[in-house]
Amino acid sequence: MQVTVDKNSGFCWGVVRAVNIAEAELAGQSGNGRAPRLYSLGDIIHNPVEVDRLRSEGLETISHADFERIAEENRTCGIESKILIRAHGEPPSTYAKLEELGLGVVNATCPVVGKVQERIRKFYDKGYQMVIFGKKDHAEVVGLRGVVNDEAIVVLTVEEALDKIKFDRPTVLFSQTTMDRPTFREIRDRLKERIADLVVDTMEETAIEFQAKDTICGQVSGREAKLAELARQQDLVIFVAGHNSSNGKVLFNVAKDANPNTYFIEDERELQPEWFANLNNVAVTGATSTPQWLMQRVGDAIYKMCGEPEKAELLPILT
Repeated sequence: MQVTVDKNSGFCWGVVRAVNIAEAELAGQSGNGRAPRLYSLGDIIHNPVEVDRLRSEGLETISHADFERIAEENRTCGIESKILIRAHGEPPSTYAKLEELGLGVVNATCPVVGKVQERIRKFYDKGYQMVIFGKKDHAEVVGLRGVVNDEAIVVLTVEEALDKIKFDRPTVLFSQTTMDRPTFREIRDRLKERIADLVVDTMEETAIEFQAKDTICGQVSGREAKLAELARQQDLVIFVAGHNSSNGKVLFNVAKDANPNTYFIEDERELQPEWFANLNNVAVTGATSTPQWLMQRVGDAIYKMCGEPEKAELLPILT
């Protein structure tokens, strides 16, 4: 049996950047007992295995409710702990609160997400009705909502969009960066159809203004076609990601649609021996929040489970 780790999967650039920033800060703080601590506001990525690794290096995960406690500890101990803003970004209110409490900020917001925040604010300032294709309580969407004072309609499906959006003013559609492009396009097209129907029904001579801005990350959407092709080539696919990863759920479904013999696991402990009986080719792949080292470890565990000594090869299946 050949087990191959998909070189095209794993951390996207924004996650690599956030982890690198965190590790650089942690390295700079080592060796001094009174050095400021580094806290991540929420898990730095949606992968508990990588979060545990960084925790062992000193990165502690906190929530907004911890701000007052950390500020008091800083005053008591005479240190200046820092709060890392993860790749998902945060709303302006978070930065204002941190400044008010005198807490330092390490901004690891993905530049792609930061650009979306800038663009959505410009349309909001012009009086547009804001629509976001995404998950209302996802950290990235919480940040986008905050940029527009929580005056945005968040939708997940075409049906929600058609039900919630009233075209009584210029409207613009944005997307959470990790959503799937086909659904975004379907929502866009159906909303255009709705506008056409409204124009006919009301006999308006002027068009209702509607714009759709595809703000889905190219690194995320670009993986879908390659992943589907990879999955079709295999007897079995092991998809590795945190169970709470939004991107992981999207990409897993892409692989599952292409190859029903696809399994979602968080780490090698979830592997089942019966999955691998009488197989020739197995691929290990993952989400944009899945570290390459974890996928390699899963591949090696498959060989060990099947009684084979070889290590999983790290090869690009597709070019």
